[in-house]
Amino acid sequence: MKKLLILLAFIASQNLMAQQDIVPAEINWGPEYSEPAGTYISRIISNIPGGFTALRRKQPGGLNPRERVWVEQYSNNMKLKRSEELDLKFKKKWRDFEDVIMLGNKLWYLTSFNNVGKKKNYLFAQKLSSRLVPDKNLQLVGEIDSKNKVREGNFDTHISTDSTKLLIYNQLPYERNTPERFAFRVFDKDMNELWKKNITLPYADDVFAVKEYRVDGDGNVYVLGIIYESRGARTQVGGRPAYRYTVLAYTNNGEEKKEYKIDLRERFITDLTFRVGRDKNLILAGFYSERNASNAKGTCYFRIDSKSKQILQQTLKEFEFEFLTEEMTDGQRRRAERAEQRGDSNREAELYSYSLDDLILRSDGGVVLVGEQYYVYQDRTQDYYSGRFSTTYYYNYNDIIVVNIRPDGEIEWASRIPKRQRTINDGGYFSSYAMSITRGKLYFVYNDNARNLDPNRRNSIFNFSGSGSVIAVAQVDMQGEVRTFPIQNNRDASVYTRPKVCKQNGKRTMAIYGEDGRRYRFGQLLFE
Repeated sequence: MKKLLILLAFIASQNLMAQQDIVPAEINWGPEYSEPAGTYISRIISNIPGGFTALRRKQPGGLNPRERVWVEQYSNNMKLKRSEELDLKFKKKWRDFEDVIMLGNKLWYLTSFNNVGKKKNYLFAQKLSSRLVPDKNLQLVGEIDSKNKVREGNFDTHISTDSTKLLIYNQLPYERNTPERFAFRVFDKDMNELWKKNITLPYADDVFAVKEYRVDGDGNVYVLGIIYESRGARTQVGGRPAYRYTVLAYTNNGEEKKEYKIDLRERFITDLTFRVGRDKNLILAGFYSERNASNAKGTCYFRIDSKSKQILQQTLKEFEFEFLTEEMTDGQRRRAERAEQRGDSNREAELYSYSLDDLILRSDGGVVLVGEQYYVYQDRTQDYYSGRFSTTYYYNYNDIIVVNIRPDGEIEWASRIPKRQRTINDGGYFSSYAMSITRGKLYFVYNDNARNLDPNRRNSIFNFSGSGSVIAVAQVDMQGEVRTFPIQNNRDASVYTRPKVCKQNGKRTMAIYGEDGRRYRFGQLLFE
């Protein structure tokens, strides 16, 4: 019976796909390849003229004590043109792989080396040639005092939106209950160092958490953090938030420091991110809740004058009741409606566990927020005979929400893309989505259960499963209207799409990646 239902759902999805006049995208797959044993594509690095580059990795294990790394070049017709393994050995010393990045229009290979004798961990950069071969010259771009090989410290990077500036940052040694210290180094697109500075944060380590680092096109560095009221409380005290957000800005080559505090008093900011606007002012947006630090009742929007630190715009906007209750059962909706009529904020409808994935700046000063419901829970069981415990992890990547906010902070529209992706012990390997912005529309690509695309489906949402899955594209237009289309059954492609690897690689195209066992291939998705 189950097989029959899947077959009928697939036939329905095929009927939809036959209506080519309404489907907003088509996919063309490249050749199928067999990947080297134990390796995997971790991400698409960047777009290059005539194609794109991808990063392949092989984790250490068994007879292979060290990680191995390749950079691969693919053409626009999805054919593998070149695959080069990056050497981690230099002068008989092994380095650790850090990253491969695109800065300006050049690829850079980042590695680190822990010098036990000098108690230093060094970060090096090498430019990759057009044939993906590292330059022989190792440029020192960072260093950390390290006590030993185990506690060597880590380097992190952030590239400006215009790809002209690189921030390399790392934590400096610190003592408990003292402010954290960081080293900032800012480079231009040719990896010339512009400035460096050791920064002491104005808060003790146990009452401050760094959430995000950014560098802008002028080389200014920003740190988004959370300040906790006490060492113990992390979410709420007496029903009110026990934390607030702040942005620390380091400008003029790190010589000037400013702080921009964000506080909603009795309401909880449940997720927040920021961008530097074209006018150099700060734009922050996210979700808020009346109840706790996990839910979302609506959006919060802030625009701050970067020079005077004055808040030019602060707006809270609650989601409409229909939007909050769209996925509820009739009983849940009635209870939420009664709670709203009573003004019972503890029982009013709110969205649960949404992560803010992206903040897109509109040309007029407004923003678009994109979030996804994501959470993990575990089930621990004990074997009756052996007494041993085992833990099962459930990864949930569910609905996507898109919120369009006008420059005055008002919500122009909020849309939901329903999906259910619950998988077990895999980290959500084939879950989540990829996004493209094309001709003023947003497109979301993800794996879906074929039954969800049946035009006769009622309100039930079926969970994504590999055997009956299709590649779905959800189109969100400038009015917030959502239309969802099946593009292809994953079985027909002979691989299962991995949305976390897919990436927009042109004004109207997205590189699609799929795999099944050692079989893999790239495809090109062309939007209307």
